[in-house]
Amino acid sequence: MLGVDLPQPTSATVLPTDLTEAKPVERRVDTLLRIETETDGPFLLAIEAQGKKDRRKTTNWPYYVSYLHNRYDGLPVLLLVVCQDHATAEWAARPLTIGLRQWPTLTLNPLVAGPHNMPVITNVAEARKDLALATLAAITHADNPDVGAILKTLSAALREAPETIAEPIVELTAQGLGNRPAAQQWRNLVAVDTSFYKSFMSEEIRDEGRAQGMEKGLLLILQARGIALTDETREKITSCTDLPLLHRWLTRAATATTAEDVFTDDH
Repeated sequence: MLGVDLPQPTSATVLPTDLTEAKPVERRVDTLLRIETETDGPFLLAIEAQGKKDRRKTTNWPYYVSYLHNRYDGLPVLLLVVCQDHATAEWAARPLTIGLRQWPTLTLNPLVAGPHNMPVITNVAEARKDLALATLAAITHADNPDVGAILKTLSAALREAPETIAEPIVELTAQGLGNRPAAQQWRNLVAVDTSFYKSFMSEEIRDEGRAQGMEKGLLLILQARGIALTDETREKITSCTDLPLLHRWLTRAATATTAEDVFTDDH
């Protein structure tokens, strides 16, 4: 038919023509940016940090791209997948085809960044020249033995960057590192330069600092009042990050005679 060797049908079923989703399904990309260019107009950059192979992404990614293309009035969409190992990068780079083998209807070609094609940047001047490249390099080399130096370089390069540029990069890097050990190194670096970064992540770090101060104050008050603490109770205090709860404990500690007086009704 029409010059295409389609498979011979054996039956056909009429399906609903309404394409409205009956139940809202939450779908999120890790980062979405509208990029303005000098010559080719704006485009959308959808960024996905992919730590491992995930079969669901073979249907999710085409949906993301088509949805964004429709929602933003036909703006071009570029899907960038950031990987941290060669196997995942190789998997993510494969074209995703929707349609028949004889006539593909849609083909999605993700742009993939990984340790196989990203440089290791440990020179601050080089990082400043291209902050986007330095950011991707830091994320993709999260498992590199020299990741500490890589992240330190990026942090130093951001010190002189405008806040509107530095803040998204801080967040993007944090998201890209995920729960890898390098993520904590990045948080520590941001905490040192907290005056440069006013982002949500930095606010979270400052909250952590306040929580640690309240924890130490609570322990000192209890010690001064001669209230013995079990290891379990001490762990309960030092692991708490709830500022209102810590404040409540501090208030009670001022008049408490036992540990139970402090933690009552907080089980």
